[in-house]
Amino acid sequence: MIISLCDDPQDVADLAAQRVAGLLHDSPRAVLGLPTGRTPIVLYDLLAQQHAAGQLDFSQVESFNLDEFVGIGQDHPGSYRSYMQRYLFDRVNLTNGQGHVLDGLAPDADAECARFEQLIDAAGGIDLMILGLGANGHIGFNEPADSLKARTHRVTLLESSRAANAGFFGGDPAQVPAEAMTMGMGTILKARRILLLVTGAEKAPTVAAMIRGAVTTQLPASFLQLHDEVEVICDADAASQIR
Repeated sequence: MIISLCDDPQDVADLAAQRVAGLLHDSPRAVLGLPTGRTPIVLYDLLAQQHAAGQLDFSQVESFNLDEFVGIGQDHPGSYRSYMQRYLFDRVNLTNGQGHVLDGLAPDADAECARFEQLIDAAGGIDLMILGLGANGHIGFNEPADSLKARTHRVTLLESSRAANAGFFGGDPAQVPAEAMTMGMGTILKARRILLLVTGAEKAPTVAAMIRGAVTTQLPASFLQLHDEVEVICDADAASQIR
């Protein structure tokens, strides 16, 4: 696990953008795993700016998002499909249909999860998985639990995760769907490279435990210790307990 220390969130996004740009320049047909939330917004802004400047081409890229809420459609402003369209997909030349997000209105969520796994396999697997980190150590919507599911699956969200997403639902956690679909830790760990982006002092204890502690289902991010090529890009606040 490589730890790259940055001064602030802007520097975290700058370095992550360098990693993505380097991959796309070397491998124009790369397959990306993409997150949502507050942390990657600046990264997506930088990638869109580079594309607008003619420096980055997404025309052959395929992407798979980590998760989506159950029970809301792609036109709902709180959906992760809507988020991705707003912050990245509509701002770059990603070919129509190549940005894959789970369908929150699928009549059978389990079948939708299986379909998503098949799409990832058909694409040849994920070359670069970009992740954020929950304060409780969750990755995607793989919440701390006695056991974790390996593949894409349906999950009941903890109240802390609903609260963390309330900003996309008018600030009201009660409006956040109670369930979601998410890639499992096994699917995430099959990616060839992983970037974990972390900012903020509230994440510092989790970062330290993830790096130094035991591998445990009670801290899903700790499973990243098992991967051969992980880079943790964090700002000074998030790294304050590992320096």
